[in-house]
Amino acid sequence: MGQHSRPTSRRRRSLLGPTLFTALSAVVVAAVVTGTHGLSLSDATAAGKAARSSRAAVAPAATAPASEAPAAPAPVDAPAPTDSPSAAPTDGPTDSAGARASANPGSAPAVTPTPSAPATPDTRGVVLGTTATAAATPEAATVGALFSGTAAAGNHFCTASVLHSPGGNLLLTAAHCLGSAGGVTFVPGYRDGSAPYGSWQVTAVHTTTGWSQKGDQDEDFAILETAPNNGRNVEDVVGGNRLGADEPFGATVRLYGYPGDAEEPLLCTNTTGQQSTYQRVIDCPAYPSGTSGGPWINVATGDVVGAIGGYQQGGDSDDVSYSAYFDHTIAGLVSQVEGTSS
Repeated sequence: MGQHSRPTSRRRRSLLGPTLFTALSAVVVAAVVTGTHGLSLSDATAAGKAARSSRAAVAPAATAPASEAPAAPAPVDAPAPTDSPSAAPTDGPTDSAGARASANPGSAPAVTPTPSAPATPDTRGVVLGTTATAAATPEAATVGALFSGTAAAGNHFCTASVLHSPGGNLLLTAAHCLGSAGGVTFVPGYRDGSAPYGSWQVTAVHTTTGWSQKGDQDEDFAILETAPNNGRNVEDVVGGNRLGADEPFGATVRLYGYPGDAEEPLLCTNTTGQQSTYQRVIDCPAYPSGTSGGPWINVATGDVVGAIGGYQQGGDSDDVSYSAYFDHTIAGLVSQVEGTSS
């Protein structure tokens, strides 16, 4: 599998937030990929559409720390999905060619078996390119906020989502969000200071060597491991989204994200375009700092095909967001993490 070699933009979309602990605050596992990519910790500080946090990467240990997560309350039923509010429709970007030679746009690799995926929201009547508070649907429950310590109002810095895996313990976010797992917790379905499904401690951060060594914007994605909470993995409670790789640039997606200054997630549905060979772009208004790592879920397949990040680490404008293109690079990263995670 080839490695991307794109220059990295250091302009970052970030909410200035609390600084976490000191350097070397936690020991995190990094698995090694045989080949041209490696799974390693990124020593980047949160930026782009993320709240800033300084978590220095530390040397890999032999095993991941088995930290005990706090007890999770029983999951609650999410209300039925609702349509987005009406607004004047806008034209979304059009599809374009340009995937690398080894990619096969339109087909997703069989990374893992089909998950018990959350119900897909009804998109009838949805006006493309409008942003509103996300309804509390089963799909929205797979998306949550990353917290630096206690899950309290104003303490979240990035967005993440549950990625389907055999172990049921993996999350997807942007690589620029964090460099180590120390003190980080994930709260799916977070709203107004409450954790309706519980919270999970992040125990490891996995990125490609392209990101950790070069800060390659085309590899601005990370896979996080989480510890069980009260004996249950996060996917057992809220479900997970399949990884969608090599899917067309002109896909219509639901874009989720938690603004750093808000306590509810945003949702926008629109068609993505191609910003460059390995970058998606979408026009969705009002996605500010804190939305980095938010998933792009294909409305046709239910697969997650992107995460806010990549070019300009998510975008210098609140109204335009980017994602690294998901192809064999992230598929290989996920496969390696699945093979080493507990």
